[in-house]
Amino acid sequence: MLHESSLADAADRLWEELPGHRVEILNGSIVVTPPPDGPHQVTLSWLIVACHEAGDRQAGLKTVGGIGLWLPTGPDDYAVPDLSVVDADFHDALVEKNCYAPHVFRMVLEVTSSNWTNDTATKVDIYARANIPVYVIADRRHDVVLLYRDPVDGKYPDPLRYQRGQAVPVPESVGVALELCVDTLLDGDD
Repeated sequence: MLHESSLADAADRLWEELPGHRVEILNGSIVVTPPPDGPHQVTLSWLIVACHEAGDRQAGLKTVGGIGLWLPTGPDDYAVPDLSVVDADFHDALVEKNCYAPHVFRMVLEVTSSNWTNDTATKVDIYARANIPVYVIADRRHDVVLLYRDPVDGKYPDPLRYQRGQAVPVPESVGVALELCVDTLLDGDD
């Protein structure tokens, strides 16, 4: 059995040995995700531009990809959401290992890949427990976008579901007025 500190050390070694892979510790287990495909990355690029055009900087926010989110679920737990909308001064909330405290995250977004169950089950639980106000999942496996918001007592209410042809309204609590096209979230094309 690994000691808590050796779990973090093992995650660090994997991160060094597997360039391009995402290494996370979720609920005390190391999770390694292979590099994303092209449409996945095009979706994230589109989202960064859309948030910028919606005025994220003027609202005191930054939209960033791949920054660590320190989790309250275990002593070494952290996630690396595909995309996050954070307070502009998020740098001040550094915990360790390039991971930031949950209170600076306004929204996290995941685009499902081969490890879709982590995004649609495990992360729903841990992001709610971290009190992340808005969690969006572009669930490419099931061809739907899920919007979780406003966790209560460490749990999100049932998600709002959006189908192709619809737009996902970003909740006002995020701080930018923005609607996200479901087709673009799922396909990476606009």
